[in-house]
Amino acid sequence: MKYKDFYSELGKLLYAVADIDHVITQKEKKALYDIVKNELVPSERHTDQFNTDVAFYTEMEFEFMDESIGDSADAFNSFIDFVEDHHTAFDERMKKISLRVVKELAQAYYGTNKKEKDLIDTLKERLNKIEVKKDKKKLHKKMH
Repeated sequence: MKYKDFYSELGKLLYAVADIDHVITQKEKKALYDIVKNELVPSERHTDQFNTDVAFYTEMEFEFMDESIGDSADAFNSFIDFVEDHHTAFDERMKKISLRVVKELAQAYYGTNKKEKDLIDTLKERLNKIEVKKDKKKLHKKMH
């Protein structure tokens, strides 16, 4: 899995949260930029061919989705599909980052609303199912 792709998909996930009510506020955009700058970039060591920290792809993808008026459900499903396609490389750290930044962004504009909470709950559920799949494969390998 390419880390650049993970961060692009994370940008889609964050877009899905921000746009779930069909309005992306300046507070949400500022929160996104702060999350990328203060949390994602400092903890990421991978860069692209231009020596750009790949965590910035979160911001780039979010902006692209916003400018192209992307669909929040499609953006969410794209992230889930990516995680399922790369479940063997999607580790606990990535799972925690994804959940943490989604919750942070949801809080940015007057707290987490019902639609955001439902999306976060669905995300948790889907990520936990992926973890179960990994555990079953490990168990299967141990048994054979």
